[in-house]
Amino acid sequence: MFFKNSWILFLIPLVFIFVFFLSRKRQSSSINFSSGRVLEAFKPTLKVFLSDNIFYLRGFAVLLFIIALAGPRSVLEESRVETEGVEIVMAIDSSGSMLAEDFKIGAARHNRLEVVKKVAEDFIQQRTNDRIGLVTFAALAYTVCPLTTDQQWLISNLQRIKIGAIEDGTAIGSAVNSSLNRLKKTKAKSKIIILLTDGVNNSGNISPLTAAKAAKALGVKIYTIGVGTKGPVPYPVQDIFGRKLYQNVQIDIDEDTLKQIAETTDGRYYLATDTESLKNIYHEIDSLEKTKIEKKGLRLYKELFFIPLLLGLLLLISEAVLKNTWLRKIP
Repeated sequence: MFFKNSWILFLIPLVFIFVFFLSRKRQSSSINFSSGRVLEAFKPTLKVFLSDNIFYLRGFAVLLFIIALAGPRSVLEESRVETEGVEIVMAIDSSGSMLAEDFKIGAARHNRLEVVKKVAEDFIQQRTNDRIGLVTFAALAYTVCPLTTDQQWLISNLQRIKIGAIEDGTAIGSAVNSSLNRLKKTKAKSKIIILLTDGVNNSGNISPLTAAKAAKALGVKIYTIGVGTKGPVPYPVQDIFGRKLYQNVQIDIDEDTLKQIAETTDGRYYLATDTESLKNIYHEIDSLEKTKIEKKGLRLYKELFFIPLLLGLLLLISEAVLKNTWLRKIP
């Protein structure tokens, strides 16, 4: 048994304080005697004893009402569902080069990060049985969201990824290492990292290939994705009047390193040059081996509040009946 509103139980000490003050009030005499020896010969009858202690019924009644308000309940049944899933960490590049606007959603031009986040969100919504985590990186890497099956919470954390929040750079090795920290203690059969970047490793203290070897040792498969079109791409800048202009800049992707990372871990390298090719990459994950994840389903409860409530009412009624019948005091 447990309580729906357990915080209400903290009111119980007030009941004991209430009973204590009533007992002190009862002990105070209305007639003073020079000596108590006169009264020693008179032993209190049952009626007198009950009359003097009838207030305890009220105290117990209040105690039972507090327990009823706390909502005692017991679990009748809890359903558990075992589903198949993969444990995935998505490592997303948020360096300055991801501002390049060579991708489109519909007819509108968007920067690379916006497109990656949109496709990642669609992917998350389709992978209902997977535990997914998020890592973002530039010159440093950090966890945005640990592994979870809570899609809405995951997506809200995905939207928090912004360009400029981290020192600029591209630390691919650090990104792999941070992702491994999320996966190394899990017991899933299939553990993968989806690494999205548009640059060359130029930051961090960990070599991408060293991190890839660590991933292989832990049984983690890495899918690497080079994001962006080849050649000069439109990059937004502001003129002296604050207007948005575009310059064609060359952003290189270290495809050789990304291929080696994927090959080392038995993964695969992709080059995503548009939104559709990026979406197709995620379909590859569907062919992976699944692992069982236990989910808690609905709980059925038996409410027990009526038991202390009825007992409390019974005590109050008993007190009222006794005080107005057998224990009635005549002034």
